[in-house]
Amino acid sequence: MGDPMRIRAQVKDGLTDVRVLMSHPMETGLRKDSAGKIIPAHYINDVKASSGGKTVMTAKWGQAISQNPYLQFRFKGAKAGDKVSVTWTDNTGDTRTDEVAIA
Repeated sequence: MGDPMRIRAQVKDGLTDVRVLMSHPMETGLRKDSAGKIIPAHYINDVKASSGGKTVMTAKWGQAISQNPYLQFRFKGAKAGDKVSVTWTDNTGDTRTDEVAIA
C-alpha cells in the first residue's frame, strides 16, 4: 500500500471539484538501474471515485502516466459534508483507498 493520497473536494454551484495527488513510483518497466538491470513495471492501472455509494468517476491508466500522478475531476449531486472516496489498484495488485469530506 502506498502513502496516503492528498484529496481536496469542494462544492460550488452544484458541481463538486475533486483534486487528488497520489504517491506512486509509476515505473514503466523500460528503465534500467545503475547496474543495468531493468526496473520492473509498477504502475496504477485502475482508479475509481465514489460518493454517496455511487461511482462518480473511473479511469484506466497505463505506463505513460508520470510518477506521483495528479488527477482532477468534477461531478454533480453531492453537497458539503458528503464524503468522496478514491481507490487505485496497480499492476502488482496493491491497492489504496482514501476519503475526504466535501467542503
